[in-house]
Amino acid sequence: MSGWARVPGYVSHRDGPEMPTVTVETELIREACEHARDQLGFDMCVDVVATDYLGWGGEGVSGYIGTSTGRDLMHPMTQGLQVLPELKPKRFSVSYHLLALRQGAPRARLQCWADEGEHVASVVSVWPTCDWHEREVYDLMGIVFDSHPNLERLLLPEDWEGHPLRKDYPIGGEPVRFSDAE
Repeated sequence: MSGWARVPGYVSHRDGPEMPTVTVETELIREACEHARDQLGFDMCVDVVATDYLGWGGEGVSGYIGTSTGRDLMHPMTQGLQVLPELKPKRFSVSYHLLALRQGAPRARLQCWADEGEHVASVVSVWPTCDWHEREVYDLMGIVFDSHPNLERLLLPEDWEGHPLRKDYPIGGEPVRFSDAE
């Protein structure tokens, strides 16, 4: 599909093996989603996914390291050479996976970037299916979606502290609760 540069807030795009990824300015993600729905024919947002890139590009982060006895799982690989990954613009990426409901229609990914404490506009008014998707991202990653109609925890108890899919979430030592009794 061509014409990605007309998407509001357009920053860049890259064509991937599964679908193109269009990066837009965080402040204009709602307008970009409306454009994708109304002008490009993407009827449905099937998922909203956040990724935490804390420490990305820093010391000790590398691609796959191959050995003479290892399998070639990630071609092309670094063949034992440490290669630092490309720096990311902000800590979190928020990706919207879009689907057009017509024969042979392409898929696409709209992506924006957010830092710690930065809010992202809700797109529930564009695609109602994003209600639970945004709540899941809020619950597990702590990204706040402005103007969401019911931004509450979805999977974890209301009194849960922190967001367990963040890279800085402490691992281990969590007490297991089998009932409300302490």
